[in-house]
Amino acid sequence: MPTTAFTTPFIGRADELARLTLVLDRARAGEARAVLIAGDAGVGKTRVLAEAAGHAAQAGTTVVTGHCVDLGDVGLPYLPFTEILGRLAGDERFAGALAAHPVVDRLLGDGGHGARDADGRPQLFEGMAALLAELAEVAPLLLVLEDLHWADQSSRDLLRFLLSRGILQNRRARLQADGVAPGAGGARGQRLAVFASYRADDLHRRHPLRPLLAELVRLSVVERLELRPLPDGEVARLVRSQRATPMPDATVRRIVERAEGNAFYAEELLAAASETMSGSASAVPSGLADVLLIRFEQLPPTAQQVLRTAAVAGRRVEHDLLRDTVQLPEEELESALREAVGRQLLVPDQDDTYSFRHALIREAVYADLLPGERVRLHRAFAHVLAGRGRSDESAAERAHHSRESHDLPDALAASLEAADHAGRVRAPAEELRHLEAALDLWSAVPPSARPEGFDTVTLTLRASAAAAHAGETHRAVSLTRSALARVGSDEDSELAARVRYTLAGNLMRIDSLAAAFTYSSEALAMIPADPPSRTWVWAASTHVMAARYVGDDETARSVANRALRIAEELGVLDAQADLMISLVGLEGAGRSLPEGRARLREARELARRAGNTSIEMRALFNLSIGSYESSDLDECLAWLSDGLERADHAGLLSSVYPVEMRYLRSLVLYSLGQWDECVRSAECDAEELPTAGRYAIGPALSVALARGDQDAAERARALLDGPFDWMAALVMGILLTDAAVLRRDAEAAVEQFDTTVTALLDESGTTPDVVVRLAALALTAVSDAAVTCRLAGDEEGTRRWVRAGKNLVEPARATAAESEDGSPQGPEGRAWLARAEAEWARTLAEPDIEAWEKAVAAYGYGDVYEQARCRVRLAESLVASGRREEAAEHTRAAHATAVRLGAGPLRDDVERLVRRARLAETAPADGRAPALTARENDVLLLLARGRTNRQIGEELFISGKTASVHVSNILAKLGAASRTEAVAIAYREGLVQAEPSASG
Repeated sequence: MPTTAFTTPFIGRADELARLTLVLDRARAGEARAVLIAGDAGVGKTRVLAEAAGHAAQAGTTVVTGHCVDLGDVGLPYLPFTEILGRLAGDERFAGALAAHPVVDRLLGDGGHGARDADGRPQLFEGMAALLAELAEVAPLLLVLEDLHWADQSSRDLLRFLLSRGILQNRRARLQADGVAPGAGGARGQRLAVFASYRADDLHRRHPLRPLLAELVRLSVVERLELRPLPDGEVARLVRSQRATPMPDATVRRIVERAEGNAFYAEELLAAASETMSGSASAVPSGLADVLLIRFEQLPPTAQQVLRTAAVAGRRVEHDLLRDTVQLPEEELESALREAVGRQLLVPDQDDTYSFRHALIREAVYADLLPGERVRLHRAFAHVLAGRGRSDESAAERAHHSRESHDLPDALAASLEAADHAGRVRAPAEELRHLEAALDLWSAVPPSARPEGFDTVTLTLRASAAAAHAGETHRAVSLTRSALARVGSDEDSELAARVRYTLAGNLMRIDSLAAAFTYSSEALAMIPADPPSRTWVWAASTHVMAARYVGDDETARSVANRALRIAEELGVLDAQADLMISLVGLEGAGRSLPEGRARLREARELARRAGNTSIEMRALFNLSIGSYESSDLDECLAWLSDGLERADHAGLLSSVYPVEMRYLRSLVLYSLGQWDECVRSAECDAEELPTAGRYAIGPALSVALARGDQDAAERARALLDGPFDWMAALVMGILLTDAAVLRRDAEAAVEQFDTTVTALLDESGTTPDVVVRLAALALTAVSDAAVTCRLAGDEEGTRRWVRAGKNLVEPARATAAESEDGSPQGPEGRAWLARAEAEWARTLAEPDIEAWEKAVAAYGYGDVYEQARCRVRLAESLVASGRREEAAEHTRAAHATAVRLGAGPLRDDVERLVRRARLAETAPADGRAPALTARENDVLLLLARGRTNRQIGEELFISGKTASVHVSNILAKLGAASRTEAVAIAYREGLVQAEPSASG
C-alpha cells in the first residue's frame, strides 16, 4: 500500500527505526511481535511509522494501516479494523482468504453493527485472528494502528484479544504443542507484526486506554517504544533541511528553543517565521495555538484560572507563590492542580514546583489572556514577591512582573538588584540582560524615583563588560559607543578615558584595529602619567596592545615598559600581568620559547592573585598557543584544560580567550588524530558558544569533511553569516579550501585562497601566517590539475596551472620568511611550507622524493592526517623512481592511518594508488625493516616488554597521549593491526632483540 509522502528528509530517530526494522525482520522470519509506540503529539510517531512501513514494503511485507478517529462517545465500533479490511479487500492476493471468512462481511457489510451483539463477539474475535493468520501465510503482514488513544471500546477489546490470545499467542502455542518450533521445518511461524501508536500526553488518569496498555506491555511478545523529544541538534537539522538557502543561526536557535524537541512544533514555528520574514516573532502561530489550547479548554473553570495564573509566572512556578497569588482555598487549588496534572498540562517537580509540560503550551495560555487580566496577574505576582522581602533569586522575577504591570520604578530597582546577583554568581549573559533592561527603563522613570548611586555612563560601561564576558563582542562595541555618546564635555576626564580605552579594547576583539588605536591614543592623552594613577596604567596597557596590532612595536614597547614600572609602584598586579604578557610578544623571549613561557606563568600567577580571571585567561591562552607553536601538544592540552576549567568556574567560557582555547583544543585533537574526541568536544561546545565563537567547531567540520561528509562545506559557509569575524574567516577559509581540494576543483581552491587572504589582510597590510597553509592546500589541487593536463598533452593548460602554482608558492615563501610578529616559523608552519614546496615541484613535473620526505618528516610533530596525505604523494614519487618497496611501506602506513581515522577519501586515494602501481604485490625486501625514528625505537622496546602507554610515558618522560601517538605510528609503519602483532613483527624483523632471562 502507498505510505504517507513526506517532503522533508528523515532526521533523527535512527535508533528507534532500527528497533522497528529488527521487529519487522523477525516477523518476516515467522516470529510475530507487536510494538506500542508512545510519544507526545507532534513528536514524530507518524513519520517513524511511515519510514518503518517503507522499509517493510521494500522487503516484501504487505503494510495496511487503520486510523482511530476522535468521534467522542458516538464513535464507530472497530473503525481501524474495518479500514484495514477494506484495504486488504483491494488486494487480489488475499481474495480467497477474505472470501472464506465471514468476519469480513460482519465488519464491512453492515459497518460493524452486527458485531455489537455480545453473543457474536467471541466468534468475531476468533474469526479475525484466523483471518489474519491465513493472510500472513500468503505474505508477511504489518498492521499499523495510528492514534490508539482515540480507539473505541470495541477496537480496544479486539486488539487485547489479538495480542494476548489471538494472532501472536495461539499460533505459537499450537506449534509448540505439536513439538514444532516457530519458523522450523514446514510449519512456518506467524509472519505478522503489529505497530500501534498513541499520544502519551493524552493519557490522563481516567483514560480508558491506560489499563489496556498496562496489560499489554506485560506480554512477552509486546514491547513499548517511547519517542522522546528530538535533541536540539537534530531539530536544527530538521529546520535547516526545509529551506533551500542558509538560515540565520539566531532564527534556527529560537525555533529550536521553543520547539523543545517536537518536530511538528518546529515546522509550525518555521512556517510562521517565514511568513513574517523574521525569526524573532514571539507569538505562537494561531493554528498551533488552537491545537495547544484544546486540552486546556477541557479543564473545569477553576483549573483554567489556576493555569492562566501559572502561565503569567512563566514556564515554572513554585507552589507557595502560585497559592499566594491565585488566592484560592487550599482544597480548591489542589483539585485544580490535580486536573491540570492529570490532563498532562502541568508536571509536578520534586522541589515543590510545577512546570508546563511544554513551553509552547504556556505561551498559548498566556497569549489567550485578556490585556487587563494579564496586567492584573502580573501586578499580583509582583506584590507577592515584594512582600517576601529582597532576595537575589526573586529580583529578576519581580523586575519582570513589575515591568509587565507598568510599575516602572520598581522594575528599575529590581533589574539592578538582579544584575548585581547575576554578577555575583558569574552569569554575564543574565547580567547583561538585566542591565540592558535597566537602561531601557532609565529614561521612563522620574529622577526622583531612580535608585541613588547610579548613572547611565557607568551602567552602560558595566553592560559592555558583561557583553564582552558573554562573548557578545559586537554588542559590547555598540554599548561602549553608546557610553561614549553619553559622556558630556564636563564629565570626569578619568571616566571619559575609561570609556575610550574600553571601546578600544572591544574594537580589537572585532578586528577594527585602526579605530582601536585612535581611541586608546585619545584615552592615554586625556590623563597625565604623573601623578601615577590606575586609570593611566590601564589606558597604557590597552594602548600597548592596540599599537602592536597596527604594527607600531616601538611605541608599544616604550609605553609597556613605562607602564609596567608604574603598575609595580602602585601594586596593580593584574595590570602588571597584562603588560608582562604583551612584553613577551614584544621582546626576544617569545611565547614559543621556554623563557617566554616562564614569564607567562609569572603573569598568570599575578593575575590569579589579583583575582582578575580575564587577564589570567589571556596568560593561559598564550601559554597554550606557545606550547602549540613549539609542537609540545601535550603541554598545550594541559594548559587548555587548566584554562577552560578556570573559565568555567568564573562563568567566562563565552569570552574571547576561552573561546579561542576551545578552538585550539579541537585543533590539537584533530592534529593528533583523536577525531572522535574532537567531534564530541565540538558537540559539547556548540550549545554554549556565542555567535562570535562559532568558528571553534571548525576542526570538527574538518573531521566530517575528511570522512566524506559532503555537507560539511555548506555548514562551514553558514558559519560565515553575520558580521565579519577574522577567526571565522580564517578557520572556514582553511576548511573551504580543503573542500575544493577533496573535490579536485583547482579553480575553486585558488579562488578560495584569494578570497580568504583578501579577507584576512589587516589594515596595515600584514599577511597572516595562515597563508602558508592555505597556499599548500590550494597547491595540492593545482598540482593535480597540472599533472592531468600534462598527461593529456594540454600544454596551454599546463602552463596556466604552473602560473597559478607560482602565484601560490611565492606568497607562501614570503610569509614564511617574515611572519606576522617577526618570529621564525614554528614546526607547523615549517611543515606546511615543506608541503607547499613539494607540491610546487610536482606542479613543475619534477617528482621530488627528497621534498616529500622532508614534508612527511615535518608533520611528525603531531599532525597524523596531513602526514598520511604526504605519504601518499611520497609513495607516488617513489613508484615513479622505481622504489616500489619503499612506496609500499608508505602506502601501508597511510592506509592504516586512514582506516583508524575513518578518513574514507584518503583511504580510497591510497587504495587507488596501490591498485594502479600494483603495490599489493610488493613485499618488503628480505632483511629490510620499516624505518622507525629513534623515539619510536625506544617506544617499541618498551612495547615489547609489555608496557602500557602510561608506563611508556613515565619511563620516557612523555605523556601517555604522546606515547599513544608513537604506538599508532609504529603500528602503521609495521602494518600491524594490534600491539601484539607489532611486537611479533618487530622480533621477526630484528627491530628488537629477545632479552636474556634473569637466571641466564
